[in-house]
Amino acid sequence: MRQAVTTTLSMWGERRLGYSSLRESTVSLEDERWPPLTGLKENSIIEEKEVEDSKVEVWGGSFSVDAPGAVMREPASFAVDLHSTGLEQSKNLSLEIETQTRPITLPQSVTESVSTCGNNEDGETSRPQTPINIESNRQAAGPDLHLKSSIQCKSIGDVAPHWVPDSQAPVCMKCGIRFTFTKRRHHCRACGKVFCVVCCDLRFRLSHLDGKEGRVCVTCHSTLMNKSLPKEHRRVWFADSVLPDTESTDTNTSTHKPARPSRKLQKAAAHEEMLNSPDVVSGAVVSSPVSNSTIHLSPEGLPPILTSTGIKGDFMVIERPSETSLMEELEGGRADPLVFVLNANLLAMVKVINYVNRKCWCVTSKGMHAMGQAEVVVLLQCLPEEKTFPRDIFSHFLQLYRDAQTGKTIDHLSHSVVTCSFLGSKEHTGFLYVQSTFQSLEGLPLPSQPFLFGLLILRDEMPWAKAFPLRLMLRLGAEYRFYPCPLFSVRFRKPVFGDISNTIMKLLVDFRLYRYTLPVVPGLMVDMEARSTCVKIPKSRHNELMKALKRSNEKVLALGACFNERADSHLICVQTADGQYQTQAISIHNQPRRVTGSCFFVFSGVLKASPGYLAKSSIVEDGLMVQITMETMAELRRSLREMKDFTITCGKIDQSDRQEQVHIEWLEEDPPLNKGIISPIDGRTMESVSSLRSHQRSEYRANGKIIRWSEVFFLRRDQQANNPSNHSNYSHLTERLAWAFCLALCRDLRLLKEDGMAKLALRVTLDSQKANYQAGSNGQPLPAQYRESLDRSLTPVLQSSSYQKGKGVLELELIFYILEDVS
Repeated sequence: MRQAVTTTLSMWGERRLGYSSLRESTVSLEDERWPPLTGLKENSIIEEKEVEDSKVEVWGGSFSVDAPGAVMREPASFAVDLHSTGLEQSKNLSLEIETQTRPITLPQSVTESVSTCGNNEDGETSRPQTPINIESNRQAAGPDLHLKSSIQCKSIGDVAPHWVPDSQAPVCMKCGIRFTFTKRRHHCRACGKVFCVVCCDLRFRLSHLDGKEGRVCVTCHSTLMNKSLPKEHRRVWFADSVLPDTESTDTNTSTHKPARPSRKLQKAAAHEEMLNSPDVVSGAVVSSPVSNSTIHLSPEGLPPILTSTGIKGDFMVIERPSETSLMEELEGGRADPLVFVLNANLLAMVKVINYVNRKCWCVTSKGMHAMGQAEVVVLLQCLPEEKTFPRDIFSHFLQLYRDAQTGKTIDHLSHSVVTCSFLGSKEHTGFLYVQSTFQSLEGLPLPSQPFLFGLLILRDEMPWAKAFPLRLMLRLGAEYRFYPCPLFSVRFRKPVFGDISNTIMKLLVDFRLYRYTLPVVPGLMVDMEARSTCVKIPKSRHNELMKALKRSNEKVLALGACFNERADSHLICVQTADGQYQTQAISIHNQPRRVTGSCFFVFSGVLKASPGYLAKSSIVEDGLMVQITMETMAELRRSLREMKDFTITCGKIDQSDRQEQVHIEWLEEDPPLNKGIISPIDGRTMESVSSLRSHQRSEYRANGKIIRWSEVFFLRRDQQANNPSNHSNYSHLTERLAWAFCLALCRDLRLLKEDGMAKLALRVTLDSQKANYQAGSNGQPLPAQYRESLDRSLTPVLQSSSYQKGKGVLELELIFYILEDVS
């Protein structure tokens, strides 16, 4: 753990440069007469758009798979020679897709209308779904992979409805009033019918809109309100990956649920909604060796725990564990963490540890990765004589999991919010999530990468978590003397910030409605040295910088910086007892300060040419402010647009020995990405490899299991292939590959899960000559028995998706997870 030293920077220039170039921030602000920053505001107006019937894509389909016994085949790596395959062979291997207007209705026990649809800018559905039927060519799929289609809207609000065309609705479908030029039509986002404004003037958060609000009719609103009420009896199945050697006693292995893409795990989400209250935490029932039963927990109860039976690979679940006995185990120095079952696919590992001479709870999630979400670690300092578990963290993990299902994920320096009393106080309002850098991780039971540490934040600190989280992170580091911040949280502490009326950020951030904040370009850092400051911008982030330029005021350019890991110290902002904001610096203990990082910089074009200054630079709070003329501002903006280096000389014209340089420098290297992540196929590192997480609910069900595509890594992209115009092609290609891979393996999901292969990967290489793929798990290729179904499903996609000559090479790796189907 790197300890920190805090220094007050009241005379920054005098100590470092031999003369004082720093003025009081309040005085600087009064003298400079900042122009209004109206150009920074981003007022968003949400308009509802009426949507006509549109074309249905294949990925919205629903599939059912007949799965005979597995056949031993060759290892799962494959190459297709595109020049040796004929037209006739290609036709036989391609899948035929047909769209029908009449759905095929299956029994309710096996039919659940789930579809994938696009969203427009407002989050509304932009492509209504129609019932479709998908069949595969028997010559390509063979007799063991017969596809049946069925999709029907039965769950209001969970899936996109069939959109009634305007031409078929001359009157309101509830009150019968005729539509005119002034009496407009309004589609219900839950049922798809057409109503007048009186009958369709309510709002509700819908699952198929990724949790966003949509207009619904009064009938659907009443249904959705009743549906959202918690049910008394729920049944949740436990994941086989945790019980690798057990089987469900109630599962009928001779029948197969339809494998289909899903918008979300509907009943799982409903189950978590019931458990969402911080004061009530429930758990899951394991099918074997514990019989299925309904769990009833008191507000003070704990979730079920998973424990070993003493036989290798055999586990059992204790539904109502004794909190007293568990605390005695932890106090007695239990080596392994306790495993709590939050739902069938989400666990919480709990252990009491000694971390940096503090007794702490260590609560770690396991199961977030499948939702495209980093795992979460919370280190909470224990209270004196504490004898109860911090059970509010369990319910918060469930909330994060449910949010991730709808595409709302957390990343470095993002935050989560609680709206009621949390961990014993109403002042505790959520967590700020950070990645570990220089802190010690010794002795921590950590999950696999990626993971984030949650820092408990207070009500007065929430504005900074929303508007400028880097300032809050570094301020916590100064408070507890850890660089750059502590990884543990302390309850019932005093807030590090209070009144926000005296900060420069009032000019740059809308603290009331948060309509605009200080834009941050990923990878942008500020290095401050003696008489030299360098703003470093990665070339790969030019587009993000251009967006910030367009939104900025003509006379002011303000940008937030990222934490500078290359620096040995960093500017921080401390609020004094009288509410004033003061500049200080935090540095690594016993290490000389050579490079100091800054949290933000401001270029202001208010300097007049007459006083004899080329430019003025000063430190304001935890950032750098540079005053330049409007002519220099125009040149600066031009250089940023053209991606050229730029230098500003600060100081008086006749004092060259005391002048300072401010450099704008473009970097070839990208900011660090995906640290510690390796490929499930062969252990290949994914560090510095760009990736995209999938939140399109690409899920396929079979045999009580779900296979879900969560992420895609771009291992290799030539410059021509990396053109932004090809991003839409990437999206379509990855969707087709994910669809084919899931379709090939969905009949074997139970077998794969029981063999410990819950995390799978598909690596595809495409060029003008051939297409290759590899599939693996746990660092090894998939067994040979899955080769034939993978060949049959992936070959048509690879042949049709190969790159034309001159487009370069594209190498992708898609990540999949096999989960328990709790519907």
